[in-house]
Amino acid sequence: MLNIYICQQYCIIYIMKVWIDQDLCTGDGLCEEIAPDVFVGLDDGLFYVKEGDKIFSEENGNVGGAEGLAIVPKGQEEAVVESAEECPGECIMIEP
Repeated sequence: MLNIYICQQYCIIYIMKVWIDQDLCTGDGLCEEIAPDVFVGLDDGLFYVKEGDKIFSEENGNVGGAEGLAIVPKGQEEAVVESAEECPGECIMIEP
C-alpha cells in the first residue's frame, strides 16, 4: 500500500516490500495466480518474489528469504495483501 503523508516541512513516502519464507511455502501457487507480476514458481516447487525480471532466489543468483525484499509495483499492493491473506502456508511477509 502506498501511503503519502504531506506536511509543511517534508514528505514521507512508504513503499510496500514483500518476501516469502520458503520454509513455510506449501507450493500451492495462489500467490502467483493473484499477483503474477510479484510472485513466480520455480522448478523446486516453491514460490518466490520478483522485481521485474529479477527473481529473489539463490537458484537465480540472488538472495532469497527475508534478505530478498522485492518492491511491490505500483497498483499491485492490494493483490499482494490478498495473496498474503489467502496463502495456506502464511509465508508471504509484507514490509512497510
